[in-house]
Amino acid sequence: MGKVSILFFLVILLVIGFFGMENKDVVLVKVPFGSTYEVLKFVLVLLSTVVGAAVVLGLVFIRDTKRVIDTMQLQKRQKKEAKIQEYYAKALNSILSNRDEDAKAALKDILKEDPEYTDAMLRLGDIAFRNEEYSAALGFYRNARDISPRNLQALLSMEAVLEKSGHNDSALKILEEIIDIDGNNLTALYKKQAILEKKEKWDDLLSLQKTIIKLAQNDREKQRDEKKHLGYKYEYGRASLENGEIEKAEKAFRTLLKMDASFLPAYLGIAEVMVTQGEPEEAINFLEKSYDTLSSAIILARLEDLLISVGEPGRLLRFYRTALSRSPMDNGMKFMLGKLYYRLEMVDDAIQTLESIDTNVYSNPEIFTVKGELFRKRNQIGRAMEEFRIAAELKYPASVPYRCNACGLTSPDWSGRCSGCGSWNTFALDV
Repeated sequence: MGKVSILFFLVILLVIGFFGMENKDVVLVKVPFGSTYEVLKFVLVLLSTVVGAAVVLGLVFIRDTKRVIDTMQLQKRQKKEAKIQEYYAKALNSILSNRDEDAKAALKDILKEDPEYTDAMLRLGDIAFRNEEYSAALGFYRNARDISPRNLQALLSMEAVLEKSGHNDSALKILEEIIDIDGNNLTALYKKQAILEKKEKWDDLLSLQKTIIKLAQNDREKQRDEKKHLGYKYEYGRASLENGEIEKAEKAFRTLLKMDASFLPAYLGIAEVMVTQGEPEEAINFLEKSYDTLSSAIILARLEDLLISVGEPGRLLRFYRTALSRSPMDNGMKFMLGKLYYRLEMVDDAIQTLESIDTNVYSNPEIFTVKGELFRKRNQIGRAMEEFRIAAELKYPASVPYRCNACGLTSPDWSGRCSGCGSWNTFALDV
């Protein structure tokens, strides 16, 4: 309290005392639960003033003391934070310089100052993860999560360790925690998508993919995710077919065609369903109509296998001839017809068809290989050797492969999904 305040207080007391000398009246004061006393009025006023002043002085003292304590604590906290920031800057510099041991030492110094400093725990976990010390990394990340249960960085880091170490089920549980906290977290949703793909949980993926499509950030992402949705629908149908759930498979494939009429694997899937149901004639008719829609060599190849298996190669020949009459310059169709003649041991027709191919614009080693075999069967060894020589000089695969239009991967066998880039409906017969 300042000197002016004390002087002011003394003046008040003198004024009260002066009034007390002129006022000798007595009042009765009863103490609660006690006796009654006679007290001069001015004494009572003076006593009240003193008590009030004492209370004010006490409150001021408490306020000033608290202010001093808060200031001391703030200075201590600022000093501690400055030290932590110094350690953290040192740790980051060490991490950027690939000095992991120095970084770990600085981060542990931080935890000595503040055992609940989650950033330090996360950085220690990152260092351990980078060095494939998965158990230690998981421990640091788990400690950070325990301190801050809704810390998405800690949860995502835990998931990364669990997935890397092969604990996919545990990783899925962590992802569910993240999605419960933030249902629009695309990072968690994509990670869940990847794990479910590994586990081939196509039914779950279909539901998840609908959510991802709704959260797409732009048209490009939406188109990519919609393509994946088609792929998952196909995989669901294929898995159903393999498990003997024919009705589910057929429904999935037909739904696919409603979603995208150009999705070739769905056509082959429906044909396979028909064959499985003992309806090969229905499958053949369906594939013929499908070829009219897509003009795909893959459908022709499947149709060829199916017609030969049921003993109707003549029907296939008529189909090829009709198709060629519509497109007489289709060298790819000629090649497939020539191969069919070769397969059926129709040597003269095969040679005539393959010789009609303009090899200046359409060249494949298998054309010359097949022609070489045909001339060999005719005992025209010179012609056969010449065809084999041309085939050997061409820098292309010796057989007609299936080629992915997305990444260029080639495969001797067709698949609804490319094993290289993971895309669906991208394989084409490279005739």
